[in-house]
Amino acid sequence: MRERILQSWSGGKDSCLTLAELLSDGTWSVAALVTTVTEGYERVSMHGVRQALLREQAAALGLPLEVVYIPQNATNEIYEARMEETFARYRSLGVATIAFGDLFLADIRRYREQWLARAGIRPVFPLWMRDTRDLARRFVDEGFEAVVTCVDTRVLDRGFAGRRFDHALLADLPDTVDPCGENGEFHTFVHAGPIFREPLRIASGEVVQRESWCFCDLVPV
Repeated sequence: MRERILQSWSGGKDSCLTLAELLSDGTWSVAALVTTVTEGYERVSMHGVRQALLREQAAALGLPLEVVYIPQNATNEIYEARMEETFARYRSLGVATIAFGDLFLADIRRYREQWLARAGIRPVFPLWMRDTRDLARRFVDEGFEAVVTCVDTRVLDRGFAGRRFDHALLADLPDTVDPCGENGEFHTFVHAGPIFREPLRIASGEVVQRESWCFCDLVPV
């Protein structure tokens, strides 16, 4: 019998690769995708994707979406408290494990493990220490389609915002930028792929700069 599991979800490529891994593993049954949305903006925290698109994405994947709302400029304490309210509800339903798409940042993994041990939740990391160049190529080769929604302009040109995540983009990335953006260099939104029931119809909208971050708004069509 498969164990029910939550997945930490941003709507980006690492989330999708993690989900694909869980679905193919045979060990897990995904109970829900858990994401944080910033109040007032109604967008995925950090990625800047509209909540409406996130809901369309979850529907196309055939999975429930659990939205955890956090205030603007939320502290870690507020983030943890809001997440723990959600975890408590799922623990009462027998779900006490959550998957993350972390790749190699040991400090982030350590933080999650220490925090979730206190919260009574077990974290798992299906993609941990996979080669990020291989993962990026695999994402494209397996037929996933994504758009870069957010760029840290301190390390990457703003012209990457709104570009398709494909082999051409990977070839254009500077050597100093991780191919999966694991250091926060960029974020993506996935709109099609082998685990989707149907592709999402999206268009690129306004590109805006907010401090060092450049966002490309995506709109449903």
